[in-house]
Amino acid sequence: MSVYYNEHNKVLVSVDCIIFGFDEGQLKVLIGRRNMNPGCGQYSLYGGFVRSNESIDDAATRVLFELTGIRNIYMCQVGAFGNVDRDPGERVVSIAYYALINVNDYDKKLQEQYAAEWVSIDNVPSLFSDHSEMLRKARNMMKMKISNEPISFNLLPNLFTLSQLQRLYEAVYGEEVDKRNFRKRINEMGFIEKTELIDKTGSKRGAHLYRFNKSVYKEDPTFKL
Repeated sequence: MSVYYNEHNKVLVSVDCIIFGFDEGQLKVLIGRRNMNPGCGQYSLYGGFVRSNESIDDAATRVLFELTGIRNIYMCQVGAFGNVDRDPGERVVSIAYYALINVNDYDKKLQEQYAAEWVSIDNVPSLFSDHSEMLRKARNMMKMKISNEPISFNLLPNLFTLSQLQRLYEAVYGEEVDKRNFRKRINEMGFIEKTELIDKTGSKRGAHLYRFNKSVYKEDPTFKL
């Protein structure tokens, strides 16, 4: 037991993860019902307490892997949430992170195990404590970042159509994107490569599949949409 700081009250530290996915033309977030008190039965984000031997980044990485089975997930810290009464069970300060995953990479057995649900960003129910505020801030941060960095490709399969890419941006922004200007800008980016492969799931004629070339982007990391 530490002999230091005994005159101070101890505070618990947790991480909460806002996990975004893109499916059926919609931006979605992963939520579930709490199976413990306080707030048992309420919808919430997924998270956990920071262990004594890990950093907050390590804790978020662990929570994301335990929940999804995916390693090397893109994540970004949203900020600290520490209102005195934010958790009725104990004094808890939470560090929120948002993460981006390809829905198809998600281990379905883990999704069933945790009773996790993908919910459209426009139809999220009331969430436990300040989780709705975490979600709002995370989406605003992603809106700003997605226009300046190629983080959107974390939400897409390795091969995608330009229509899929455009719908993704529209889902994140919550508004329509001008098709002509969008495709003109995409064509100017040498790291978004057109392949010879055709996706015919949407029509008989089909649409060319594209891919994000990380190596080319690293040589000239300029991105602006």
